[in-house]
Amino acid sequence: MTQPLAQHILTYALTLDGGGVERVQLRLAREWVARGRRVTLIVGCDAGPLADEIADGVECIRIDTRNYAMLVAKVPGLVARLRPDTIFCPGNRYTAVAGWTRARLGRACPPTLGKLSNALDRIDMIAPMRAAYARWLRMHSAFLDRLVAMSPAMATDAAWRMAMPERRLAVIENPPPRRGAGAVGVDLPPRYLLGVGRLVPQKRWDRAIAALARLADSTIPLVLLGEGPDRAKLMRCAETLGIADRLILAGHVPDPMPAMAGAAAVVLTSDYEGVPGVVREALSVGAPVVTTDSTPAVYELIPDTRHGTIVGRDDADALVAAIDQRIGAGGERPTPVAVTGDPAGDYLSLFDSLVASRPSSSPS
Repeated sequence: MTQPLAQHILTYALTLDGGGVERVQLRLAREWVARGRRVTLIVGCDAGPLADEIADGVECIRIDTRNYAMLVAKVPGLVARLRPDTIFCPGNRYTAVAGWTRARLGRACPPTLGKLSNALDRIDMIAPMRAAYARWLRMHSAFLDRLVAMSPAMATDAAWRMAMPERRLAVIENPPPRRGAGAVGVDLPPRYLLGVGRLVPQKRWDRAIAALARLADSTIPLVLLGEGPDRAKLMRCAETLGIADRLILAGHVPDPMPAMAGAAAVVLTSDYEGVPGVVREALSVGAPVVTTDSTPAVYELIPDTRHGTIVGRDDADALVAAIDQRIGAGGERPTPVAVTGDPAGDYLSLFDSLVASRPSSSPS
């Protein structure tokens, strides 16, 4: 049987603290190893809730740092020593690593496949930073040989903002989560709203908490699955509104799907997203979704009101009304949306094509 062209794939992460980028990266790595590829993961710190999700067979190199600049500095030397066939850059936050590695190694750098994991229009940045970020995005075509977006709308945005030729863009959805034994891992009330994601400013869980205080059902709790630096801030917010007893910060769970299946509704209140996997996962188990218009991709994921409601980021009244409608007596659960395709295999095909064209692999 013919050997695969990309036999050795190298990727990197700063921490395993529970971010969506790293979670998907580890899902893909598990599948690639299962299909006979060698996968090396360079990680700054391998402690954290995602550590248990590193598959047997993934070679893990720890560099003992939580400093992003140190990760950027260390990766080129490790790539030069390990000589992988290709590099996988798992998300926007890691493209500086890819850029510096290409700058240091030049033509000796293996071909690099990047993945868009977050919005390219960063509304959270002040004007000068947004302008600098826009310039940085347009440099990516010089060091990413191929780029994967998670939806057609995201690919269109990348072609424009990153000056990335369409022939070097591909659309691949995230792989579904690996199902556990069916247990959530936390005690859940009989009826609840659910949010899934890190407790960080981008997710704006304070919006969900503020809406919770105004719902017609003054007893339903909000369960947040995820961990992060905003934990204490969010609890103080609930205390100020007098609903601390209705906010359950359950921490990270390896498999949130059972909790999604049992939720009255799944809420996502972010300022910005790429293609939020939580929306696709919730719809796959028939959970209704209420989300902010944090990305054009939500309109692709939720094509009609049978499956979910999309509200403006700062429209608090619309958020409350949408949740009330979804959890009210007349609210119907949507038909589950089947998850199809083979994302891991699609990535391997791209890696193989990059290695096959290696003699002329410099971006053009």
